[in-house]
Amino acid sequence: MAASNSKWLTLSITVAFVTLSACTVYFRRRKSRNLDEKIQELEASVKAALEKCAAERQGRIRAQQALRKSLAQPNAENSNSYPMAPIATIQSCFSTRNGAPRQPLLVPLARACLKFRTDRVPPAALEGLEKYSHCWIIYVFHLNTDLEKLWKPPSQSKFKAKVRVPRLKGGRMGVFATRSPHRPCPIGLTVAKVEAVNGHTVLLSGVDLVDGTPILDIKPYLPYCDSIKGATIPDWVKEDNLLAVSSISFSKEFSSSLANSWSYVEKSSLYASVDEFQGLIRQVLTWDIRSASQRSRPHNSIIKTENESTDNDSSPTPENYEEDEITGDLDNEVHISNDTVIYHLILEGLDVSYRIDCNGNVLVDNVSLSTRIQNSNKIIAVT
Repeated sequence: MAASNSKWLTLSITVAFVTLSACTVYFRRRKSRNLDEKIQELEASVKAALEKCAAERQGRIRAQQALRKSLAQPNAENSNSYPMAPIATIQSCFSTRNGAPRQPLLVPLARACLKFRTDRVPPAALEGLEKYSHCWIIYVFHLNTDLEKLWKPPSQSKFKAKVRVPRLKGGRMGVFATRSPHRPCPIGLTVAKVEAVNGHTVLLSGVDLVDGTPILDIKPYLPYCDSIKGATIPDWVKEDNLLAVSSISFSKEFSSSLANSWSYVEKSSLYASVDEFQGLIRQVLTWDIRSASQRSRPHNSIIKTENESTDNDSSPTPENYEEDEITGDLDNEVHISNDTVIYHLILEGLDVSYRIDCNGNVLVDNVSLSTRIQNSNKIIAVT
Protein backbone atom coordinates (compact mmCIF):
# COMPACT_ATOMS: atom_id res chain seq x y z
CA MET A 1 0.00 0.00 0.00
CA ALA A 2 2.82 2.35 0.85
CA ALA A 3 4.54 1.52 -2.44
CA SER A 4 1.34 2.30 -4.34
CA ASN A 5 0.96 5.70 -2.69
CA SER A 6 4.59 6.52 -3.43
CA LYS A 7 4.04 5.76 -7.11
CA TRP A 8 0.97 8.01 -7.27
CA LEU A 9 2.86 10.83 -5.52
CA THR A 10 5.75 10.49 -7.90
CA LEU A 11 3.37 10.51 -10.84
CA SER A 12 1.54 13.55 -9.52
CA ILE A 13 4.77 15.44 -9.04
CA THR A 14 5.91 14.49 -12.53
CA VAL A 15 2.62 15.62 -14.05
CA ALA A 16 2.76 18.88 -12.13
CA PHE A 17 6.32 19.50 -13.21
CA VAL A 18 5.50 18.79 -16.85
CA THR A 19 2.49 21.08 -16.63
CA LEU A 20 4.55 23.86 -15.03
CA SER A 21 7.26 23.48 -17.63
CA ALA A 22 4.74 23.64 -20.40
CA CYS A 23 3.18 26.78 -18.89
CA THR A 24 6.60 28.37 -18.52
CA VAL A 25 7.48 27.64 -22.12
CA TYR A 26 4.10 28.99 -23.22
CA PHE A 27 4.46 32.26 -21.31
CA ARG A 28 8.06 32.68 -22.46
CA ARG A 29 7.04 32.21 -26.06
CA ARG A 30 4.13 34.62 -25.59
CA LYS A 31 6.37 37.20 -23.93
CA SER A 32 8.96 36.78 -26.67
CA ARG A 33 6.22 37.20 -29.26
CA ASN A 34 5.02 40.38 -27.52
CA LEU A 35 8.58 41.72 -27.41
CA ASP A 36 9.05 40.95 -31.09
CA GLU A 37 5.84 42.78 -31.89
CA LYS A 38 6.90 45.74 -29.74
CA ILE A 39 10.30 45.87 -31.44
CA GLN A 40 8.62 45.76 -34.84
CA GLU A 41 6.32 48.62 -33.81
CA LEU A 42 9.27 50.70 -32.59
CA GLU A 43 11.25 49.98 -35.74
CA ALA A 44 8.28 51.03 -37.84
CA SER A 45 7.89 54.20 -35.76
CA VAL A 46 11.59 55.07 -36.13
CA LYS A 47 11.42 54.41 -39.86
CA ALA A 48 8.36 56.66 -40.19
CA ALA A 49 10.06 59.41 -38.16
CA LEU A 50 13.19 59.21 -40.32
CA GLU A 51 11.10 59.37 -43.48
CA LYS A 52 9.24 62.36 -42.08
CA CYS A 53 12.51 64.15 -41.20
CA ALA A 54 13.88 63.43 -44.64
CA ALA A 55 10.71 64.77 -46.23
CA GLU A 56 10.86 67.91 -44.07
CA ARG A 57 14.53 68.41 -44.96
CA GLN A 58 13.73 68.05 -48.63
CA GLY A 59 10.90 70.53 -48.15
CA ARG A 60 13.22 73.04 -46.48
CA ILE A 61 15.79 72.59 -49.23
CA ARG A 62 13.16 73.19 -51.89
CA ALA A 63 11.86 76.24 -50.02
CA GLN A 64 15.38 77.67 -49.69
CA GLN A 65 16.05 77.04 -53.37
CA ALA A 66 12.79 78.78 -54.27
CA LEU A 67 13.68 81.71 -52.01
CA ARG A 68 17.13 82.10 -53.57
CA LYS A 69 15.61 81.87 -57.02
CA SER A 70 13.02 84.49 -56.09
CA LEU A 71 15.68 86.82 -54.67
CA ALA A 72 17.72 86.42 -57.85
CA GLN A 73 14.87 87.67 -60.02
CA PRO A 74 15.64 91.30 -61.00
CA ASN A 75 11.99 92.32 -61.00
CA ALA A 76 11.05 90.62 -57.76
CA GLU A 77 9.62 92.95 -55.11
CA ASN A 78 11.92 91.50 -52.47
CA SER A 79 15.04 91.34 -54.65
CA ASN A 80 16.79 93.92 -52.43
CA SER A 81 15.63 92.54 -49.10
CA TYR A 82 16.92 89.84 -46.81
CA PRO A 83 15.46 88.55 -43.52
CA MET A 84 17.69 90.56 -41.20
CA ALA A 85 16.72 92.51 -38.10
CA PRO A 86 18.65 93.78 -35.04
CA ILE A 87 19.28 91.07 -32.46
CA ALA A 88 20.61 93.41 -29.77
CA THR A 89 21.13 97.04 -28.76
CA ILE A 90 24.16 98.81 -27.33
CA GLN A 91 24.02 100.73 -24.05
CA SER A 92 27.16 102.84 -24.42
CA CYS A 93 29.02 105.45 -22.42
CA PHE A 94 28.88 107.66 -25.55
CA SER A 95 25.54 109.42 -25.31
CA THR A 96 25.99 111.09 -28.72
CA ARG A 97 28.17 110.60 -31.79
CA ASN A 98 30.55 113.29 -30.60
CA GLY A 99 33.45 111.76 -28.69
CA ALA A 100 32.98 108.22 -29.97
CA PRO A 101 36.47 107.06 -31.07
CA ARG A 102 37.14 106.88 -34.79
CA GLN A 103 38.36 103.30 -34.39
CA PRO A 104 37.86 100.55 -31.76
CA LEU A 105 40.23 99.91 -28.83
CA LEU A 106 41.63 103.47 -28.94
CA VAL A 107 39.86 104.20 -25.65
CA PRO A 108 40.26 101.13 -23.40
CA LEU A 109 37.90 102.58 -20.75
CA ALA A 110 35.08 103.07 -23.28
CA ARG A 111 32.48 100.59 -22.01
CA ALA A 112 29.16 99.33 -23.27
CA CYS A 113 26.55 96.68 -22.53
CA LEU A 114 25.39 94.55 -25.43
CA LYS A 115 21.78 93.68 -24.59
CA PHE A 116 20.22 90.93 -26.69
CA ARG A 117 16.54 90.68 -27.51
CA THR A 118 15.05 87.85 -25.49
CA ASP A 119 12.50 87.07 -28.22
CA ARG A 120 15.22 86.50 -30.83
CA VAL A 121 18.25 85.23 -28.93
CA PRO A 122 18.07 82.48 -26.27
CA PRO A 123 20.74 82.56 -23.53
CA ALA A 124 22.21 79.31 -24.87
CA ALA A 125 23.31 81.18 -28.00
CA LEU A 126 25.93 83.04 -25.90
CA GLU A 127 27.44 79.94 -24.28
CA GLY A 128 31.18 79.85 -24.88
CA LEU A 129 31.53 83.52 -25.85
CA GLU A 130 33.10 84.29 -22.46
CA LYS A 131 36.09 82.12 -23.44
CA TYR A 132 37.12 84.66 -26.11
CA SER A 133 38.99 87.86 -25.27
CA HIS A 134 37.47 89.88 -28.16
CA CYS A 135 34.55 89.74 -30.56
CA TRP A 136 33.56 91.30 -33.86
CA ILE A 137 30.36 93.35 -33.87
CA ILE A 138 28.30 94.06 -36.99
CA TYR A 139 25.96 97.02 -36.52
CA VAL A 140 23.92 99.74 -38.24
CA PHE A 141 24.95 103.40 -38.56
CA HIS A 142 21.50 104.41 -37.33
CA LEU A 143 22.41 108.08 -36.70
CA ASN A 144 23.57 108.86 -40.23
CA THR A 145 22.14 112.17 -41.40
CA ASP A 146 21.36 110.87 -44.89
CA LEU A 147 19.61 107.57 -44.23
CA GLU A 148 16.54 108.75 -46.14
CA LYS A 149 18.62 108.71 -49.34
CA LEU A 150 18.90 104.93 -49.15
CA TRP A 151 15.17 104.56 -49.80
CA LYS A 152 15.40 106.48 -53.05
CA PRO A 153 16.20 104.91 -56.45
CA PRO A 154 19.98 104.74 -57.06
CA SER A 155 19.76 107.46 -59.70
CA GLN A 156 18.24 109.85 -57.14
CA SER A 157 20.15 108.88 -54.00
CA LYS A 158 23.12 111.18 -54.78
CA PHE A 159 25.46 108.59 -53.30
CA LYS A 160 28.93 110.10 -52.89
CA ALA A 161 31.70 107.90 -54.23
CA LYS A 162 34.37 109.87 -52.34
CA VAL A 163 34.52 111.24 -48.81
CA ARG A 164 36.90 113.57 -47.02
CA VAL A 165 39.14 111.92 -44.44
CA PRO A 166 40.83 113.47 -41.39
CA ARG A 167 44.31 112.05 -42.00
CA LEU A 168 44.35 113.63 -45.46
CA LYS A 169 43.44 117.01 -43.92
CA GLY A 170 40.13 117.01 -45.75
CA GLY A 171 41.40 115.33 -48.92
CA ARG A 172 39.02 112.97 -50.68
CA MET A 173 39.26 109.20 -50.87
CA GLY A 174 37.00 106.49 -52.27
CA VAL A 175 34.38 105.52 -49.69
CA PHE A 176 35.40 101.85 -49.77
CA ALA A 177 38.99 102.82 -48.93
CA THR A 178 37.71 104.39 -45.70
CA ARG A 179 35.52 103.47 -42.75
CA SER A 180 33.11 106.32 -43.29
CA PRO A 181 29.63 105.65 -41.87
CA HIS A 182 28.00 106.98 -45.03
CA ARG A 183 28.00 103.97 -47.32
CA PRO A 184 25.60 102.40 -49.83
CA CYS A 185 24.67 99.99 -47.02
CA PRO A 186 25.10 101.74 -43.63
CA ILE A 187 26.65 98.71 -41.92
CA GLY A 188 29.60 99.00 -39.56
CA LEU A 189 32.17 96.50 -38.34
CA THR A 190 34.07 96.91 -35.08
CA VAL A 191 35.94 94.82 -32.55
CA ALA A 192 35.62 95.03 -28.76
CA LYS A 193 37.01 93.35 -25.66
CA VAL A 194 34.69 90.86 -23.98
CA GLU A 195 34.70 91.63 -20.26
CA ALA A 196 31.85 89.39 -19.10
CA VAL A 197 28.80 87.46 -20.31
CA ASN A 198 25.74 87.39 -18.08
CA GLY A 199 22.50 85.95 -19.45
CA HIS A 200 21.35 88.15 -22.31
CA THR A 201 23.99 90.82 -21.61
CA VAL A 202 27.62 91.09 -22.71
CA LEU A 203 29.87 93.71 -21.07
CA LEU A 204 32.35 95.19 -23.54
CA SER A 205 35.25 97.63 -23.39
CA GLY A 206 37.27 99.54 -25.96
CA VAL A 207 34.10 100.27 -27.94
CA ASP A 208 33.52 102.97 -30.52
CA LEU A 209 29.72 102.59 -30.58
CA VAL A 210 27.08 105.20 -29.76
CA ASP A 211 24.34 104.50 -27.25
CA GLY A 212 21.32 102.85 -28.88
CA THR A 213 23.23 101.34 -31.82
CA PRO A 214 21.31 98.38 -33.35
CA ILE A 215 23.39 95.20 -33.55
CA LEU A 216 22.98 92.71 -36.40
CA ASP A 217 25.46 90.04 -35.34
CA ILE A 218 28.53 89.26 -33.25
CA LYS A 219 31.31 86.80 -34.01
CA PRO A 220 34.34 85.69 -31.97
CA TYR A 221 37.71 87.22 -32.81
CA LEU A 222 40.11 84.53 -34.03
CA PRO A 223 43.77 85.69 -33.94
CA TYR A 224 45.06 82.90 -36.19
CA CYS A 225 42.98 84.10 -39.14
CA ASP A 226 41.70 87.58 -38.22
CA SER A 227 45.18 88.99 -37.60
CA ILE A 228 46.96 88.89 -40.96
CA LYS A 229 50.72 88.82 -40.80
CA GLY A 230 52.31 91.14 -43.33
CA ALA A 231 49.12 93.11 -44.05
CA THR A 232 49.83 96.60 -45.41
CA ILE A 233 47.98 99.93 -45.30
CA PRO A 234 48.43 103.25 -47.16
CA ASP A 235 50.79 105.78 -45.61
CA TRP A 236 48.02 108.31 -45.01
CA VAL A 237 46.27 105.88 -42.62
CA LYS A 238 49.33 105.91 -40.36
CA GLU A 239 49.11 109.66 -39.66
CA ASP A 240 47.64 109.29 -36.15
CA ASN A 241 49.75 112.15 -34.80
CA LEU A 242 47.53 114.57 -36.73
CA LEU A 243 44.66 113.71 -34.37
CA ALA A 244 46.53 113.56 -31.05
CA VAL A 245 46.36 116.45 -28.59
CA SER A 246 49.41 117.91 -26.85
CA SER A 247 48.20 117.82 -23.25
CA ILE A 248 45.12 117.44 -21.05
CA SER A 249 44.52 119.27 -17.79
CA PHE A 250 41.54 119.82 -15.50
CA SER A 251 40.36 123.09 -13.98
CA LYS A 252 40.14 123.71 -10.24
CA GLU A 253 36.35 123.55 -10.43
CA PHE A 254 36.29 120.25 -12.30
CA SER A 255 36.45 117.87 -9.32
CA SER A 256 33.62 119.54 -7.41
CA SER A 257 31.39 119.81 -10.48
CA LEU A 258 31.96 116.12 -11.28
CA ALA A 259 31.18 115.10 -7.70
CA ASN A 260 27.93 117.10 -7.76
CA SER A 261 26.81 115.62 -11.09
CA TRP A 262 27.89 112.04 -10.41
CA SER A 263 25.01 111.36 -8.04
CA TYR A 264 22.53 111.63 -10.93
CA VAL A 265 24.11 108.84 -12.99
CA GLU A 266 26.02 106.79 -10.42
CA LYS A 267 23.46 103.97 -10.13
CA SER A 268 23.07 103.49 -13.88
CA SER A 269 26.68 104.20 -14.86
CA LEU A 270 29.06 101.68 -16.35
CA TYR A 271 31.78 103.11 -14.11
CA ALA A 272 32.36 102.38 -10.45
CA SER A 273 33.74 105.74 -9.32
CA VAL A 274 34.29 109.36 -10.29
CA ASP A 275 38.01 108.66 -10.68
CA GLU A 276 37.31 105.94 -13.22
CA PHE A 277 34.93 108.22 -15.08
CA GLN A 278 37.56 110.99 -15.11
CA GLY A 279 39.94 108.44 -16.63
CA LEU A 280 37.41 107.89 -19.42
CA ILE A 281 37.26 111.65 -20.10
CA ARG A 282 41.04 111.81 -20.31
CA GLN A 283 41.26 108.87 -22.72
CA VAL A 284 38.51 110.22 -24.99
CA LEU A 285 40.05 113.70 -25.19
CA THR A 286 43.53 112.29 -25.84
CA TRP A 287 42.44 112.41 -29.48
CA ASP A 288 41.12 115.63 -30.97
CA ILE A 289 37.47 114.71 -31.44
CA ARG A 290 36.62 117.91 -33.28
CA SER A 291 35.77 117.71 -36.96
CA ALA A 292 38.35 118.90 -39.48
CA SER A 293 36.15 121.90 -40.27
CA GLN A 294 36.27 122.93 -36.61
CA ARG A 295 40.03 122.42 -36.38
CA SER A 296 40.95 124.17 -39.61
CA ARG A 297 38.71 127.24 -39.54
CA PRO A 298 39.00 130.26 -37.24
CA HIS A 299 37.01 129.96 -34.05
CA ASN A 300 34.70 132.81 -34.93
CA SER A 301 33.52 130.99 -38.06
CA ILE A 302 32.79 127.52 -36.74
CA ILE A 303 29.63 128.33 -34.85
CA LYS A 304 26.84 126.72 -36.87
CA THR A 305 23.22 126.01 -36.15
CA GLU A 306 21.63 122.66 -36.72
CA ASN A 307 19.70 123.89 -39.76
CA GLU A 308 22.71 125.38 -41.59
CA SER A 309 24.10 123.50 -44.59
CA THR A 310 26.11 124.23 -47.70
CA ASP A 311 27.26 122.45 -50.85
CA ASN A 312 30.48 124.44 -51.03
CA ASP A 313 33.55 122.21 -50.68
CA SER A 314 35.24 124.81 -48.48
CA SER A 315 32.56 124.20 -45.86
CA PRO A 316 31.97 120.43 -45.91
CA THR A 317 28.68 118.99 -44.77
CA PRO A 318 28.19 115.70 -42.89
CA GLU A 319 27.12 113.99 -46.11
CA ASN A 320 30.54 114.26 -47.76
CA TYR A 321 32.85 114.59 -44.80
CA GLU A 322 33.89 111.36 -43.18
CA GLU A 323 35.15 112.87 -39.97
CA ASP A 324 32.10 115.07 -39.51
CA GLU A 325 30.02 111.92 -39.76
CA ILE A 326 31.93 110.11 -37.05
CA THR A 327 32.20 112.93 -34.55
CA GLY A 328 29.32 115.03 -35.80
CA ASP A 329 29.57 118.83 -35.98
CA LEU A 330 25.98 118.98 -34.79
CA ASP A 331 26.67 116.74 -31.80
CA ASN A 332 29.77 118.68 -30.80
CA GLU A 333 27.90 121.82 -29.75
CA VAL A 334 30.09 124.84 -29.17
CA HIS A 335 29.59 128.31 -27.81
CA ILE A 336 31.72 131.38 -27.17
CA SER A 337 32.39 132.69 -23.68
CA ASN A 338 34.66 135.71 -23.38
CA ASP A 339 35.92 135.10 -26.92
CA THR A 340 36.84 131.53 -25.99
CA VAL A 341 35.35 128.56 -27.84
CA ILE A 342 33.95 125.94 -25.45
CA TYR A 343 33.17 122.44 -26.70
CA HIS A 344 30.81 119.91 -25.15
CA LEU A 345 31.28 116.17 -24.80
CA ILE A 346 28.38 114.09 -23.45
CA LEU A 347 29.33 110.87 -21.66
CA GLU A 348 26.95 108.76 -19.56
CA GLY A 349 24.42 111.59 -19.73
CA LEU A 350 26.87 114.14 -18.29
CA ASP A 351 27.92 117.24 -20.23
CA VAL A 352 31.71 117.69 -20.12
CA SER A 353 32.75 121.16 -21.28
CA TYR A 354 36.28 121.77 -22.42
CA ARG A 355 38.42 124.11 -24.52
CA ILE A 356 41.44 123.51 -26.71
CA ASP A 357 44.01 126.06 -27.86
CA CYS A 358 45.75 126.33 -31.20
CA ASN A 359 48.65 124.24 -29.89
CA GLY A 360 46.44 121.28 -29.02
CA ASN A 361 46.35 121.78 -25.24
CA VAL A 362 43.04 120.71 -23.71
CA LEU A 363 41.55 122.19 -20.55
CA VAL A 364 38.50 120.42 -19.11
CA ASP A 365 36.38 123.05 -17.36
CA ASN A 366 33.50 121.33 -15.60
CA VAL A 367 30.78 118.67 -15.70
CA SER A 368 27.02 119.10 -15.50
CA LEU A 369 23.88 117.07 -16.14
CA SER A 370 23.23 117.27 -19.86
CA THR A 371 20.01 119.14 -20.66
CA ARG A 372 19.90 117.48 -24.09
CA ILE A 373 19.93 114.01 -22.59
CA GLN A 374 17.67 115.00 -19.71
CA ASN A 375 15.08 116.46 -22.06
CA SER A 376 15.06 113.24 -24.10
CA ASN A 377 14.46 111.15 -20.96
CA LYS A 378 17.89 109.60 -21.37
CA ILE A 379 18.53 109.29 -17.64
CA ILE A 380 15.14 107.71 -17.03
CA ALA A 381 15.65 105.25 -19.87
CA VAL A 382 19.02 104.13 -18.59
CA THR A 383 17.92 103.58 -15.01
